[in-house]
Amino acid sequence: MLQQILRDLYIDPELLAELNDEQKHILFYKMREEQVRRWREREEKIREEEAGLKRTARFKLKNGKRVQWLCGSDGEVWVWIMGEALGDKPYDQISEEFMAERARQQAQKEADELWKEKEAEITKKFRDAMANEKARIVAEKWKIETEDRKAAKLMEEKIQEELKKREEEERQRGEEQIRQQEGRRAQELYLSLKQALQNSQHNENEDREWEEQLRRSKAADEERSHKAQWARDEYRRQSLRAIQKGKVAGLSNLFQGAALNNEQDTKLATTCPVAPLALRVPASKAWERPPRPFSREVIIQWFKEEQLPRRAGFERNTNTIAPWFHGIISRQEAEELLMNKSEGAFLVRVSEKIWGYALSYRHQSGFKHFLVDASGDFYSFLGVDPNRHATLTDLIDFHKEEIITSSGGELLLDPCSQTKNPPDYSLLFE
Repeated sequence: MLQQILRDLYIDPELLAELNDEQKHILFYKMREEQVRRWREREEKIREEEAGLKRTARFKLKNGKRVQWLCGSDGEVWVWIMGEALGDKPYDQISEEFMAERARQQAQKEADELWKEKEAEITKKFRDAMANEKARIVAEKWKIETEDRKAAKLMEEKIQEELKKREEEERQRGEEQIRQQEGRRAQELYLSLKQALQNSQHNENEDREWEEQLRRSKAADEERSHKAQWARDEYRRQSLRAIQKGKVAGLSNLFQGAALNNEQDTKLATTCPVAPLALRVPASKAWERPPRPFSREVIIQWFKEEQLPRRAGFERNTNTIAPWFHGIISRQEAEELLMNKSEGAFLVRVSEKIWGYALSYRHQSGFKHFLVDASGDFYSFLGVDPNRHATLTDLIDFHKEEIITSSGGELLLDPCSQTKNPPDYSLLFE
């Protein structure tokens, strides 16, 4: 079950709801470790590809140009930070002046282009007017020949002077319009640049907020990592102490061998020992287990096909059903049975979420529920306990003297017996 969760990096929400906070923390930490491992593999691959590209680029630029940086007296690359050197104006003032000058130059450039167009238009307009007037004079030449030539000359000069005056007035009006437009355009450009700067500062603020969130997230990850590592180390010490005392029945040698041969056992619990061959159940040709339970009928069939041959729910070395064993009951029903019990009371019920069981425990301030994975050849708590037990009874007996979690200090003291007749597990043993 744990290997499947780490492979898919996904846990079903219904299954997640069955875990307590410590189980969730450790399980999420293991998933985070797997994410980091995959990320490092991908980053290493990218670095190798980039290194190959850089080698190719260096080969191509072997006889090309080079860039040489100007260094300061300390031998480091010389850097000037605008607004921070001695005698520099404040950065805000430099930025304001820079934006205003940039806006003025852009507006002036646009105004010059507009004036060129306007000037060409005025010149063409009055050149055409002058040509039309000369054509009119030529057409009326017969009148000029019969009249005083001096009067005709004065008239022509007067008309030309009037046209030039009108042209000059037109130019002045055009220049005034261009100047007004240039001022408006400069103000528009300035406001646009200022808005861009404000947006940039806003983005910088967002970046700082994101960095702060990232810092808090990393701190939380480190705290979870520390707690999870401490918990795993504590579980391992407890397990080894229990093995030395002979508390893990029939598995002491297997655990000691795993402890000596594989130091990574406590990280992802991927190489823990399996149950002895005598307890392994040969797969039935008629029974193919679905990926997860989907009905009570399937759970009952699984229990009869796989768990009964392994004596799940029985007392050690007897055919008596253990007083702590219950059938397919809900979390709410389990809590009702434990409601009036003292701290340390417990029961084991068949889970409807995984191929395994749920241990419901009564502690001082409420209830705790731990999932027991029985999908393989062993029994172990999902997420919190690296110990693997050959039988369900071994797991229960082990934690009658060894705590389940270091933070909770749960010891299985008082089994919660049946209150129904027939018992709630009757369908499992028919």
